[in-house]
Amino acid sequence: MFESYAFGSGLPFNRISELTIPVSVTQRIGGGRLVLDLGTAFARASVSEAGGGSGSITHSGFVDTDLRASYGVIPGKLLFNLVGTIPTGARAVADTTIPLFGATGTHLFGFTTPSFGSGGAVSAGFASAVKMGQNWAVGTGASYRYAARYVPVQGGDEMSPAGEIRARFGIEGPFGGGKYFRGALVYTTTAANDLGASGESAIGDRVLGYAAVSMPLGNSHLSLYGWNMRRLRARNSTNASTVAVPRGNVLALGARLDRPAGPKTTLSPTLALRQAEPYVAFGTPGGDQQDQWSLLFFLSHVHFGLDLQEAIDAPAFHTNHFPSSFYPRQARPKEVEVESRFGDAVLSELSERGHAVNVRDGWSLGRLTAAAVDRDGVLKAGANPRGAQGYAVGR
Repeated sequence: MFESYAFGSGLPFNRISELTIPVSVTQRIGGGRLVLDLGTAFARASVSEAGGGSGSITHSGFVDTDLRASYGVIPGKLLFNLVGTIPTGARAVADTTIPLFGATGTHLFGFTTPSFGSGGAVSAGFASAVKMGQNWAVGTGASYRYAARYVPVQGGDEMSPAGEIRARFGIEGPFGGGKYFRGALVYTTTAANDLGASGESAIGDRVLGYAAVSMPLGNSHLSLYGWNMRRLRARNSTNASTVAVPRGNVLALGARLDRPAGPKTTLSPTLALRQAEPYVAFGTPGGDQQDQWSLLFFLSHVHFGLDLQEAIDAPAFHTNHFPSSFYPRQARPKEVEVESRFGDAVLSELSERGHAVNVRDGWSLGRLTAAAVDRDGVLKAGANPRGAQGYAVGR
């Protein structure tokens, strides 16, 4: 992701730019209740000097690496997180780069990579969500972060970052005509940072409110958003040995328009190769559901060993989370269409995990057809009985 801001007069720099390339690996364990994530990123940031000067400050390299374990204590309702931050990013940096890190770390711009390194940390927390009505949800969460000591500036004193507690409340859901609302309130409190011989630094508690509305607009998608962060007076701000961050308030408003660059088609015929040779061709009509139904077929055949016809006949489902490709481009988050043949136990479990389940007739989802060539040259095919429209023909 590349982000860049340009400024007029009144600031010591006229442009801030940042490029972030994320790298991550995810592994699910125990049926998906435990998820392990290993993530880092390569980032490059620069600020250009204002007033026509040619000077600039640049930094590039990998940032800290997060090892995260998430466990679904109550699937779909209560999640516990434990995160270990490994200090693989920038630690002791030259004092000449401080303006760069100060600019990318400000809340106003919201850069993807606000911090390029630390001495490492451990965080623990929880998140919980419950349904409110048919399609809305309310969520809460809290976390605590403990950071290790390190020397942030070359030749400077060792710093011991303070512990931080964060609490969050959020609500989201769809409303009239394909619109979707997200809102959140976040409260953060941080103790004083120990700066060694230099004393301590302190920042007041912060309260952040966020709201966003997204909606279809012709063949485009419009998002309107805004947030306000209020920083309160720091504790011990009157002490002579305390470097206090002053009180403040930041208000940001914005809009984003996503517009397709050209005509869009949902057609997605698929050809799968085996050992670099064509093996199976398959596809289905069905608009935005095509890729979902095709993926079910492919996984059933390749990973679960069902033959072509069995994979086509297997119970099907699809979600309606993503905005539709067709007018009025509605999105129905958490909604899943499921054939009744999955059985009551599966349908009940989906509901308990927070899905809005729409039960469909047992043979109603998908119109898949597939044809394959065995290694010995034998043709085989399967057709969908749903709708009585498919035929398997080979020559």
